[in-house]
Parts: sequence; structure tokens; C-alpha cells
Amino acid sequence: MNPFAHYHGGPITPNAVARQVWGCAFVSFAYPQQTALAQECATSYALDNGAFSAWTQGRVIDFAAFASWVRKCHTERPVDFAIVPDVIDGDDADNDALLCGWPDDLPGAPVWHLHETVDRLARLCAETVAGRWERVCFGSSGEYATPGNAAWWTRMGDAMDAICDVDGNPPCRLHGLRMLDPAILVRLGGFASADSTNVARNHNRQSKRREGPSDFARYIERHVPPERWQRQRQGSLFAANAAAPR
Repeated sequence: MNPFAHYHGGPITPNAVARQVWGCAFVSFAYPQQTALAQECATSYALDNGAFSAWTQGRVIDFAAFASWVRKCHTERPVDFAIVPDVIDGDDADNDALLCGWPDDLPGAPVWHLHETVDRLARLCAETVAGRWERVCFGSSGEYATPGNAAWWTRMGDAMDAICDVDGNPPCRLHGLRMLDPAILVRLGGFASADSTNVARNHNRQSKRREGPSDFARYIERHVPPERWQRQRQGSLFAANAAAPR
């Protein structure tokens, strides 16, 4: 099994700090200034479409420009995956419409938002198993916009119970957006990766505790999810859908 990947989001400033911190880098289209640095110094990197930053700031992302940027980056140094454009407060149809234009030759990762139907999640997983996507991302949204609270964990449980097999194995690689909180990581069984901007936002505060940025990053990275999801219910919607005649 591949090791869990902790993607630290940028911008991480100054650049010297980014060089200390980045094993796996997560570069946002909203803040692309450190793209070349990530390509140079990170072990691997992934690209974010910037939708969350735009959503919180009332801005609109040019998704055609994003796809062009991903292609340029992927040509310069292959990316692990890129977050396919999404509408954070949209519904299933809104976000499915954005998937149609994603180029087949780029390693896209669609977002399933927690307020969307679990049927959509199962379908995205099936498409990933079939080779359309690199992995499926979980995005906190709607009444589940705050990672780690009780309602959020209940919804995560419903979703993971629906797609995992009886042993808690997910059908494909899963990525947790904004989920590098150690308290979340230790319960996030079955996930292959997660990201956050925790280090970028808080490394200066940690320095006041005489803890360097790399120490802070390594502290987060010491927390690794269990290999399998701890199921709450029996049965798998993904398995049922996969077995159903077409």
C-alpha cells in the first residue's frame, strides 16, 4: 500500500520556509507564485483550482485558464493530480457539468461535496476505478462545512459506509480537502492523502513556541490515518451499484 501523503498548501512564505516544509506541495491557482519552487524542491506536488479561496472572497475562477495552467505545469513536471473545477455551494448537476470539459490526458480529481448525494460519490468512485479520474476528493460544504464537528463526522460516516467494502476498504484513492488536522487524520481511515494550509498560516505562531516550521510540518505528518475505514453500518452502495446490470 502506498504511504499516506500530507500535502501542505501554499503560499508558504518566505521561500526558505517552503523549502524546509515541502515534501508534498499543494499549489493553488489562486496563489500560483510558488509553482516553480514547488516543482524544484517538493518530492511531489498537486494543483488546486482555487475554488475555495474564490468562494470565500466572492471571486470567480476562470476554469479554462486553470486547465491551461495545469497542462503547462504537468508538462514542466508531472503533477500527482489536479482538482477538477467545482462549485462549492452547487448541487450534483452543477458539478457534473464542470466535469465534462476536463481533458482526458490530465490527472484530474473531482470533488464530492459533503452536501451532495452519496449516489454521486459512488458514481465518481466507479469512474475513478474505470480510469477516468486519478482520485476522488472530499470537500466540506453546506451544513458540513466545518471539518471535525459532530455533524461532519456523521456525514463522513454515511458516505464512507456507503462506498467501502465490508472490511472498510475504499474502492479508489480518496483525498481530504482541508483535512490535515491531526485530530481528523487519526480517524480518517481509508484515505490516501489530505491537504491543508495549516503550516502556511500558522508556522509563525509555532516559532514563538521555539518550534521551527519543519518541526510543525513533521508533527502533522506523524499523524497517519488507519489503512481502513472503521465501518458504522453494513452494506456498500458502491458494491451494489457496481454489481447492478447496466
